[in-house]
Amino acid sequence: MQGLIGPLDYSNEPSRHPSLRINAKEPFNAEPTREDLISSYITPVEFFFKRNHGPIPYVDDINSYYVSFGGLIEKPKQFSLDEIKKLPKYNVTGTLQCAGNRRTEMSETRTVRGVGWDVSALSNAIWGGAKLCDVLKLVGVENHTKISSLGGKHVEFISVDHCPEENGGPYKASIPLHQATNPAADVLLAYEMNGEVINRDHGYPLRVIVPGVIGARSVKWLDRIDIIEQECQGFFMAKDYKMFPPTVDWDNIVWSTRKPQMDFPVQSAICSLEDTNLIKPGQVTIAGYAVSGGGRGIERVDLSTDGGKTWMEASRFQKDDVIYVSDDVSSDKWAWVFFKAVVDINEDTEIIAKAVDSSGNVQPERVETIWNLRGILNTCWHRTRLQIAS
Repeated sequence: MQGLIGPLDYSNEPSRHPSLRINAKEPFNAEPTREDLISSYITPVEFFFKRNHGPIPYVDDINSYYVSFGGLIEKPKQFSLDEIKKLPKYNVTGTLQCAGNRRTEMSETRTVRGVGWDVSALSNAIWGGAKLCDVLKLVGVENHTKISSLGGKHVEFISVDHCPEENGGPYKASIPLHQATNPAADVLLAYEMNGEVINRDHGYPLRVIVPGVIGARSVKWLDRIDIIEQECQGFFMAKDYKMFPPTVDWDNIVWSTRKPQMDFPVQSAICSLEDTNLIKPGQVTIAGYAVSGGGRGIERVDLSTDGGKTWMEASRFQKDDVIYVSDDVSSDKWAWVFFKAVVDINEDTEIIAKAVDSSGNVQPERVETIWNLRGILNTCWHRTRLQIAS
C-alpha cells in the first residue's frame, strides 16, 4: 500500500537489544531474559518480546499512509494517521502474551511444532490510541452492535506484511463485532507504546490491541479493517492457534472442529530463577508474574517447596504504592501481576508456582493433560529446581 511497505526480504530489519534470547532469526522472534522480564512492571520497549511471521514493514511516506474500513458496512472510508489521532485518545495498560509461551517446556514431554519459547513470550505496555469502537461509529457501526446492517458479525484486521503461511500474503485475524464495538473491551487502534511513537517491531505506524486475548489477534502494521460475516479464514485463524486435546496429532487433525483461540487461561511463571539453580543454603527470593485473559484478575499465587503437599501465598502487586486488589478499579484489569515471596532453602528443593484468577480458575498440575500438537497455552504449574552447592 502507499506509505507503508511490506518487504519481501530481511535486508531492512530494525536493530534489537543484544540481551534478547533469539528463538528464530528470520522471521525474528525473541524474548527477554527472565530477569529482564520482571525488572519493571511496564516492560521497556527494548525488552518487549518480539513475535513476527515475516520481514518487518517500514514507512516510506507517512503522509500517504491510511487504513481502509470496508466490507459489510454502509460507509466505507479511509483514515489517515492524523485523522485517527484527532479522535479521543485512550491509554490502556495491557499484557500481550504469545499463545506459544512456555512451548519449550511442553515440547520436552512430547514434541510440538512452533517457535520454542521459554517463559518470557509476554510483556506489558501502556498502549495509546483511539478506541476501535469510536472509529467504527464513523463508518456507521454503533456501540454494542452484534450484527451490522449488512450482516457483518466479525471485524477482520489485515496487515501489509508477507507471511509464508499465507503463501506470501498478509497476516490477518478477526474478533467478534460485539467485542469491537464494546467501549469496555478497550480495543485500540494504537499508535503509541509506553508514551512514545510505536516502533517498527511493534506495529508502526498503527496496530490493533485486543486486551485479554492471545497476542495473535492484535495485528500489526494495519492496512485494512473489514466487517465480515464469518470469522476470518486466514491461516492463523483457520489452521493455527486452536486448542486440541492430547489425542489429536498431525495424522488425524481436523482444523474445523475447533474454534480459534481468543482468551488465554490463567498463567504464572517464576522468573527470579532458571529451570535449575545452584545456591547456597539460606533465604531465596521467589518472584515472577501471573496473568489471566478476559480481564480477569489474579486472586492468589501459591508456592510450594514440598511437591505440592503444602502451599504458601505470595504477595501480589502491580503499581508502586498501590495495594493490588483483584478486579478492583485501582488495578489494571488487562495487565499481569507480579508476585514475590522469600523462602528458606537448606536442601535440594523444587519450587512450584500456580495462580488462581478471580473466576476461580487454577493452573493445571501436569503438562501432559494439556499437551497439544501446536504447543499453545502451556499453563501447567511452573517448576524450578534448587540444588545446594557443595
